[in-house]
Amino acid sequence: NSTNCYFSIYLFGWETLVFKILLCFVPWKLRRLLLNKFFHYEIHPTARIGLSYIYPRKLKMEAYSTIGHLNVAIHLNYIEMQENSCISQKNWITGFPTHTKSKHFSHDLKRKSELILGKESAITKNHHIDCTNSIIIGSYTTIAGYSSQLLTHSIDIYEGRQDSKPITIGDYCFISTRVIILGGSKLPSFSVLGAGALLNKTYEEEWKLYAGVPAKVIKEIPREAKYFNRSKGFIY
Repeated sequence: NSTNCYFSIYLFGWETLVFKILLCFVPWKLRRLLLNKFFHYEIHPTARIGLSYIYPRKLKMEAYSTIGHLNVAIHLNYIEMQENSCISQKNWITGFPTHTKSKHFSHDLKRKSELILGKESAITKNHHIDCTNSIIIGSYTTIAGYSSQLLTHSIDIYEGRQDSKPITIGDYCFISTRVIILGGSKLPSFSVLGAGALLNKTYEEEWKLYAGVPAKVIKEIPREAKYFNRSKGFIY
């Protein structure tokens, strides 16, 4: 049918690849209309994408959400950017979509290849975001600094296959530079993850600084700290 034909072209046609590349250079107002029409995206009139290659299967950008220049987002099912959220520059966002003929991850029928970025949250520069499984980032949260890795998939040495687990990051979190967050991890709301840390498990205690390899609670965070009480995501 026509839907199957569309996805066949979407996944394999070199003509579509050329169209996608050329579309990156089209003036934004026209490009937004074309993306919404031909790819069935939901991009708000006030949202904006810079010179970036952003082609998940489905994209939703709410009011005033932005994607800057030189980002790549491919091979995942869904990206949702809530109001005033931002993906800055030079980030690599990838995954492994569901409902393919591949045997990879076929044992996990509940897996979702998606990135959800809460309102007023930001991903800064030069990060690698692996959305083989779900990555959910809460509101007023910052993935700061450079060269952090959020990795949802790995090799299960016991079962001899690739496996994946979701990552959850709460509201009002601050993720410092050059951290690694592995699948199955959770950083609770009102938390800081220190520079160079490795987060590899689920934590529930809020108002804490987590740091180290592997990350653990280092100290309390005072509740009057202004970062955790702001009403705007952007920090001057």
